[in-house]
Amino acid sequence: MATPETEQKVEGEQVINPWEVSAKDGGKIDYDKLIEKFGCQRIDQTLVNRIEHLTSRPAHIFLRRGVFFAHRDFKEILDLYEKGEKFYLYTGRGPSSEALHLGHLVPFMFTKYLQDAFKVPLVIQLTDDEKCMWKNLSVEECKRLARENAKDIIACGFDISRTFIFSDFNFIGGAFYENMVRVSKCVTFNKVVGIFGFTNEDHIGKISFPPIQAVPSFPSSFPHLFSDSKDLRCLIPCAIDQDPYFRMTRDVAPRLGYHKPSLIESSFFPALQGETGKMSASDPNSAIYVTDSAKAIKNKINKYAFSGGQDSIENHRKFGANLDVDIPFKYLGFFLDDDAELEHIKTEYGAGRMLTGEVKKRLIDVLSELVERHQRARAAVTEEMVDAFMAVRPLPNMFS
Repeated sequence: MATPETEQKVEGEQVINPWEVSAKDGGKIDYDKLIEKFGCQRIDQTLVNRIEHLTSRPAHIFLRRGVFFAHRDFKEILDLYEKGEKFYLYTGRGPSSEALHLGHLVPFMFTKYLQDAFKVPLVIQLTDDEKCMWKNLSVEECKRLARENAKDIIACGFDISRTFIFSDFNFIGGAFYENMVRVSKCVTFNKVVGIFGFTNEDHIGKISFPPIQAVPSFPSSFPHLFSDSKDLRCLIPCAIDQDPYFRMTRDVAPRLGYHKPSLIESSFFPALQGETGKMSASDPNSAIYVTDSAKAIKNKINKYAFSGGQDSIENHRKFGANLDVDIPFKYLGFFLDDDAELEHIKTEYGAGRMLTGEVKKRLIDVLSELVERHQRARAAVTEEMVDAFMAVRPLPNMFS
């Protein structure tokens, strides 16, 4: 049976799965092709307008600017919400490093917006077990990293009265484990190989992991939260490389009598060296980390951020910047709130009237402020706060 990887390599296509993201021939990710291959739908302006109407607030910049660009059955979630029915959010983090980079923050920033806008509960899964199985890390180290990453997640501003954070090592059991077994019985070895591309060299821990990420999609996995809400729908904000997990989940759910989870999916956050580069923990200069100093941020952007500007001022004034490859401009698209200012930079920089150094300076200011704000919030997170977010308890203000 051909795996997704072998199919893609034979056809010369890009490879997108939870463990590998690579474009065709070292180029850019083709998101239109990805939507077609995965079978999800593109988020259009009509959908963004509807979200604004239902929430009575402006759409998040990640929606307005197409960072979150695809979905599965999100319209159904909005239909139910319009009728007065609530849902819950589920997202997660694989804790394999001490510090998060800005790309890691993107789904949590957007999930906080969704929680605030729709006033719904949220479960956050820390897959410390997954990282133990995929990385050269001990159980103890993965558990420690989970708590450290939880502090960065809490620093994003989640409402403790609507948020439950759990690590797999500490939480799995009971109803959660029962659902894992139910899912496992529905997925054959051939099926899991076809979805995830496992090989004969992979240990059985990897093959058995997908149900663990699947079952937070089902409210019955959390009886302490949703014992009276077993028909509650689930919305999962995530990067599109996580889609294979939830294609499997959506296939299995109706056979178990559960609703299919809905998804809202983001594009990938580019490395400093360009969209063909990959952010890597082994290369600290490939990304901006939430632990970076203002000096480090300035140095990384000035030295490593790939520019679409021309090779001389004369040519730049004549031809303008190539915004399709310019990383400083792309980063501003993620983090500069002011739409009018971003449009001004797009026009002036694209026409050559604004220089690369000016754009980089603006990005340094934006990211330094963002990271400093996060660092202040992170410093205020105590061990007791982590314990409180991770305590198995009812959420008093889930839907209020």
